[in-house]
Amino acid sequence: MAVPGSKPILFLAILFVAATFLAWYFSWFGRELSDADISKYLADEKNPRHVQHALLQIQQRMERGDTSAKNWYPQLVTLSGNPETEFRLTVAWLMGFDNKSQEFHDTLRKLLGDQEPIVRRNAALALVRFEDSSGRDELLSMLKPYMLKAPADGVVASSMHEGSTVSRRTPLARIEQADGKIVELRSPLAGRVNKMLKQNGEQVSRDVDLLSLNSDEETVWEALRALAIVGTKDDLPLVQTYTESASGRIKEQAGLTAKAIINRG
Repeated sequence: MAVPGSKPILFLAILFVAATFLAWYFSWFGRELSDADISKYLADEKNPRHVQHALLQIQQRMERGDTSAKNWYPQLVTLSGNPETEFRLTVAWLMGFDNKSQEFHDTLRKLLGDQEPIVRRNAALALVRFEDSSGRDELLSMLKPYMLKAPADGVVASSMHEGSTVSRRTPLARIEQADGKIVELRSPLAGRVNKMLKQNGEQVSRDVDLLSLNSDEETVWEALRALAIVGTKDDLPLVQTYTESASGRIKEQAGLTAKAIINRG
């Protein structure tokens, strides 16, 4: 026998489960999008997840040689100039999947001048697929400590410790200004804190060197692989430091990269 009042509760429970499923389904990146949906999602810049979903679908089409992906090339080029860093870094990576596209090639060269290092790095890696070495300096920078400057005048109120592992957007330091306002410095890259040049309690001026970051393992590995193709003999001393100080796949790739550079003469 049914419990009095149980049907409304059961109905609400079903609605809750259905709403949860639909919210998950429509935000799940694995869901296949129609051509119309991709165009709609790409244009929905106020919803970054929609844009990222569309970009992933385009990448998958490019990977399997589906020429329909070219329908959205003009929108990809437009997104490369979007103020949102996530869009630019994804588009830069995506453009490397079609190394026959002149518009992509030209756009990637422009992105080498982007203000965000993660965008420049993705552009440099993608250009290697075009057999273009114009991003070589950026590739080399991925093997060196990346310097970050103080974002404002003030006192270092708190900062990460040397050796700390960080991801993109991790708070690295806080600067307390004379008026009490706090200015936060967030990491533009994933990696590890290499050296703190200013300690907590020290006075700093805007744009002075504050700390340096070492690249994470994936970044170093990608840079070494790319330099195996576009590196020159001038790059050997830097590459070979990784055959001496690194281990595992990084040491192995550094050895392969050095060998490839030497064999090219």
